[in-house]
Amino acid sequence: MDSLRVLELYSGIGGMHYALKESGIPAQVVTAIDINTTANQVYKHNFPDTPLWNKTIEGITLDEFNKLCFDMIVMSPPCQPFTRIGLQRDIADARTKSFLYILDLLPRLQRLPRFILLENVKGFETSSARVHLVKTLKECGYAFQELMISPISVGIPNSRLRYFLIAKISTEDINTQTSSKILDAFPHLPESDSPEHPTFLSPACQGASQPEEKMEGGHVLFKLETALEAQKKILQNSILSVRQIQEFLEPQKEINMEHYLLPKTLLRYGLVLDIVKPTCRRSVCFTKGYGRYVQGTGSVLQCCMETKSVFTGLDRCSEEEKLQRLLKLKLRYFTPREVANLMGFPQSFTFPEQILIIQQYRLLGNSLNVVVVAKLLQLLVS
Repeated sequence: MDSLRVLELYSGIGGMHYALKESGIPAQVVTAIDINTTANQVYKHNFPDTPLWNKTIEGITLDEFNKLCFDMIVMSPPCQPFTRIGLQRDIADARTKSFLYILDLLPRLQRLPRFILLENVKGFETSSARVHLVKTLKECGYAFQELMISPISVGIPNSRLRYFLIAKISTEDINTQTSSKILDAFPHLPESDSPEHPTFLSPACQGASQPEEKMEGGHVLFKLETALEAQKKILQNSILSVRQIQEFLEPQKEINMEHYLLPKTLLRYGLVLDIVKPTCRRSVCFTKGYGRYVQGTGSVLQCCMETKSVFTGLDRCSEEEKLQRLLKLKLRYFTPREVANLMGFPQSFTFPEQILIIQQYRLLGNSLNVVVVAKLLQLLVS
């Protein structure tokens, strides 16, 4: 196959670019476009030779797009208009304006791109924006497939359920080439692409091997969750095709623990945290608020294995004693490097020195899982 010319819209920190590299597909990103100046610093740091436009998409003319002569569009439009914790204003949200501009522009391009890949949050699949997208693709002659995929499906212990659409120009009857069903798993995975040891792990991590975690008779740390939620977490930890979290962790000697240990807010939030151990096979989605807000932004790591004595009779303890007990767990945030590992970014991915840790979490929370997208690209182009 000739090298594909790829246009990367809403490029962020380069998740799509890394996915292209991970996929092994011959491709060149001819231009990346984003208005987030901090994200652009990170992108330029990692891809210094890729043209990067710091401008609004709707400010780019049809002629400028035509001159790029691209074969593929990869994009992850703003998710805030569709996320369940937002206002869900959909196409009435100003942040959807650039995406609607792309859909208006697509039929008028001098040459339609052969391939399109789009990623967004769960919720996009029921939006008016999605209806407009599907209508435009059909009118332009694309065959497409929609999927809802989480990294768990490729053996990564992180829940990040996302909507994906892959589309290619079709020369056949669209009705026979496009499935109306949104798939919840990959149609197939190439045998040569076993998820056991993806390329993003460092040699030190690849050699990690620890005994299986005992479930302690179903004992869990999450005191305020329902029995159903607790059982679900136990079941997730029992899926042996998913790797253990410890394979994605940095060596302890390389971490300044003082930067990542949970603060005294532990007393307030200690019983609603999503706590995982290195031997767990699950973690919850890391959001842009991770490291800044405690509840609902991502899992925290328990570095001390002792648990039973900590929670036994905890409700009868004084505030100070509760705090001292919880501190024994040595709960800490995952480092930005560890979050990047769980999101499939290779070891070559780094942040510029001037990017603060809190900014790194925010940028990663707005990004995507590289391994999942890489497999979708393989599926799209095959």
